[in-house]
Amino acid sequence: MGNVAVVGAQWGDEGKGKVVDWLSERADVVVRFQGGHNAGHTLVIDGVTYKLSLLPSGVVRGKPSIIGNGVVVDPWALLAEIDRIAGQGVNITPDILKLAENAALILPLHGHIDRAREEASGSSKIGTTGRGIGPAYEDKVARRAIRVCDLDDDSVLEMKIERLLAHHNALLRGLGMAEVDGHDLLVQLKEVAPRILPFADVVWRRLEEARRTGQRILFEGAQGAMLDVDHGTYPFVTSSNTVSGQAASGSGIGPGQVGYVLGICKAYTTRVGAGPFPTEQANDIGNRIGDRGHEFGTVTGRRRRCGWFDAVCVRQAVKVGGINGIALTKLDVLDGFDELKICTGYKSEGQVIQHLPASMSRQATVEPIYETIEGWHESTQGARSWVQLPAAAIKYVRRIEELIEAPVALLSTSPEREDTILVRDPFAN
Repeated sequence: MGNVAVVGAQWGDEGKGKVVDWLSERADVVVRFQGGHNAGHTLVIDGVTYKLSLLPSGVVRGKPSIIGNGVVVDPWALLAEIDRIAGQGVNITPDILKLAENAALILPLHGHIDRAREEASGSSKIGTTGRGIGPAYEDKVARRAIRVCDLDDDSVLEMKIERLLAHHNALLRGLGMAEVDGHDLLVQLKEVAPRILPFADVVWRRLEEARRTGQRILFEGAQGAMLDVDHGTYPFVTSSNTVSGQAASGSGIGPGQVGYVLGICKAYTTRVGAGPFPTEQANDIGNRIGDRGHEFGTVTGRRRRCGWFDAVCVRQAVKVGGINGIALTKLDVLDGFDELKICTGYKSEGQVIQHLPASMSRQATVEPIYETIEGWHESTQGARSWVQLPAAAIKYVRRIEELIEAPVALLSTSPEREDTILVRDPFAN
């Protein structure tokens, strides 16, 4: 039995929370390896809905869970999430949750800067959640970030705050905003430190112990491949790598230990925020998909843009992310359509192409080439075996497999955990 990495194969919001929860029963440890509290995972367990942002999905089932060094952590948001989940009867202690001591922190000033820059961008907004994720990653790569371990050393904390504000206060002045008082920030961090530090740990060593003793590790990604800072629709992307390679560097293990890569994608396509979306249906079809699929962001509450399945983007995610198999979610949302469309290629500058170009201008102007597939009127909701699916639904799934050049390992037919058709157990690799 091996390890599994779960990554998004579209623009995020693919249903990773349910799939990770479903897989967590077979895992011994669950690791979150990138992103921040801009990502949201929704779990429905025995009729109870849990909305998670920073916490790995395994915590709801009491599985040992790790927030890796690739995550940027807002300590106040993390504590608020722990308290909120505790209110639903899930007690999260340092025995269950480990936080990488070398993870970078998101500070209040990061959110202020994030929102101010978006506001100043006007019609050129990226569409961030305004939670400071981008500015926090900028500080990390610029080597001025405050990390979890710094909370335990006042002298280092003071020095780092001074260095950090030498940069940010100049930026804030340029944006016409009030400067940050270093003493106030120090007081805030010293107040939160006693609640955060008990969770701090050398997580790479804990993962090595898990590997050595044969425990199964589940790596939980956030967002999706088309939001990857290198491989996505740049600049309309997140600020981290979202593909499976980040599972290793974002948690502190070698790439050979990642194991089976399971890509998650919906049976249609959605996107939140600005940026290109070739198969978007800004019409009654898109509204129908959005209403049936309850397409609103877990974190932001923003209505998602909806469109037909884009096989070109998913195939690209399969290749770039080394995806071994797909978990196809929300098939039931497509019940009742007379016909469905799948994007099989693009027209760009008079040519037919089979990939999404890197160029910002070409991404904005590609035209989808569609193949029409017969729909079905029978219900697929709650199906737990192939024999419960209409023939047309099976044909749709098989055609998707052909076009994305990857098999469907799991098929989800409702938000409920057990409404899942298992084709191949990703841990059996």
